[in-house]
Amino acid sequence: MRLQKFMALNGVASRRKSEELILSGKVSVNGVIIAELGHKIEGSTDKVVVNGEVIASSKNPKVYYMLNKPVGYISTAKDQFGRPTVVSLIDTETDIRLYPIGRLDYDTEGLLILTNDGTLTNRLTHPKYSVGKEYEAMVKGRISLEAINAVKTGIDIGGYITKPAKIEIISQFADYAIIKITIKEGKNRQVRKMCDKIGHPVRSLKRVAIGSLKLGNLKPGQYRKLTVDEIKKL
Repeated sequence: MRLQKFMALNGVASRRKSEELILSGKVSVNGVIIAELGHKIEGSTDKVVVNGEVIASSKNPKVYYMLNKPVGYISTAKDQFGRPTVVSLIDTETDIRLYPIGRLDYDTEGLLILTNDGTLTNRLTHPKYSVGKEYEAMVKGRISLEAINAVKTGIDIGGYITKPAKIEIISQFADYAIIKITIKEGKNRQVRKMCDKIGHPVRSLKRVAIGSLKLGNLKPGQYRKLTVDEIKKL
């Protein structure tokens, strides 16, 4: 795998930013500074260091956590504005570097996976795998048949037409509804934008499943390690 791709999969930075880090001489592999693009590595044996921080090596075991992200946390390892991050909620009792797979909005709670496994990150985020993400939302108003059909066929959320999604009405009330929406892509604030477009703004939003993995009874802020079976299924 090319070094910049490996860095991006392991949560260092975007592919382009990773290339900039390499060209600026801030990345080493097995103690040797790599300052040219195109270098290939074997992630299971090579030791990659960026700005003095070990990103991955054969000495770092793969770890997997599922977290019920609370509202008010940023889905990153660090935040330039000092806001609390999801990584700060996990006590690994080691120096292993964790990063979240994908993101949840600041105002959204629910299932988030944190790991140091770039392969799993690629498996759950690359569009070709079409992994479903299920959300429960409280939305304004009563859901119409027209709104349901729009979600099922695709919605223009501003220069992008969403792929067909699943929608299920759990409860209908006079001025709001509880729904489930399952999408297989991950555009920024996608579920909120979809609900805005169909005239039912989100009041609260929670992700309850990623692929075969269910949030279960974890309370906001709680986390646990994934089982071997859960990891294999993902």
